[in-house]
Amino acid sequence: MKRAAIGVLMLGVATYLTAQQQTPAANSTPAQQSQAGAAPAGTAQGKRPPQAKTQAEFDAYNTATANVNDPAALEKSADDFAAKFTDSELRVLLYRAAMHGYQSANNSDKLMAMGRKILAIDPDDPEALIGVAEVLAERTRDTDVDKEQRWDESTKLAQHAIQTIDTDLAIPANTPQERVDAYKGYLRSSAYSIMGTVAFNRDKYPDAEAQFHKSIDALPSQPDPVVVLRLALTLDKENRYPDALKEAYHAVELTKEGTTEGTLARRERDRLIQLTGGLPEGPASTPPAAANPNPAPPKN
Repeated sequence: MKRAAIGVLMLGVATYLTAQQQTPAANSTPAQQSQAGAAPAGTAQGKRPPQAKTQAEFDAYNTATANVNDPAALEKSADDFAAKFTDSELRVLLYRAAMHGYQSANNSDKLMAMGRKILAIDPDDPEALIGVAEVLAERTRDTDVDKEQRWDESTKLAQHAIQTIDTDLAIPANTPQERVDAYKGYLRSSAYSIMGTVAFNRDKYPDAEAQFHKSIDALPSQPDPVVVLRLALTLDKENRYPDALKEAYHAVELTKEGTTEGTLARRERDRLIQLTGGLPEGPASTPPAAANPNPAPPKN
C-alpha cells in the first residue's frame, strides 16, 4: 500500500499485542474467552481479535513470532504453525505480520502470496483484500495476456474490502476511536484508489476520476500524492486541462523535488502549463520542462 505504511503496521502490531494479552488460558471457558476479546461498550465493533484455544497453541504462536523482523523466516514459521494448528485463529496474525514485513521490504509478489494465504483462511479480511488488489492493480501491464482477469479480480477484491471494513476489521479493545476511524479511512482510500487505477488503465477516465475523488475524500487529512497526481493525469486525458493543472499543482505541493512522485508531478504540471498557455491563479511555477505527449500514471 502506497501511503501511511507505518499506520498499517501500527494497527497490525496493536492487534498482535492484543492477541497476546487477551488469549485465555487453556482451561478457560468459551464464555470467558468471548468476554476477554470483546471491545468495550461504545467503541466501534468489528471482529474480535483472534484467540488461541489451548495453551500449547498459544505457546507455539509465541515461538513463531520470534521471527517477526524477518518476513521469510516468519512465513516459514507461519506455515509450520498452520500445518500443526489447522483451525487456529492465530494463523491470520502470523500471515498478516509476514505480509506487512514483505510490504516494508517492497516485495510485492510475496506480499500478494501472504495476502492470498490470509484470504484462504478468512475471505473477508479487509487488509488482505486490499493488499492483493493493490498488487494486481499496480503490477499488471497492458501487455499481459491475462490483464483483464487480473484487473477484474483487483476491482472485485477492492469492492469487497469496502464492504468488510466496518464488519471484519479486528479492532483491539480500548483502541481510541479516532485511531480506528483514521485507519478505516486509510483502507477505504486505498480501495477507491485501486479501483481508480484499474479504471484509468482501462481508459475509463470518468470512472477513474470518480474513484480518485472518493479516495481523496475518504481521508482528506492525508491526501495521497500519487492519487492526486493520477487524478491530474485523468483530467488531462479528458482534455480538462485547467482542472488537471490545479490537481497537478496540488501534487507538486504534496511531493518533494527529486523523488519519483515529485518528478512526475512537476513534469505533468509543466506539460499542462504549456497546454494552457500560462499559469493559472496559484503558486509561481518553475520554468516548464519539455512536455510529455503521453502521460502515464506513476507506478510504485
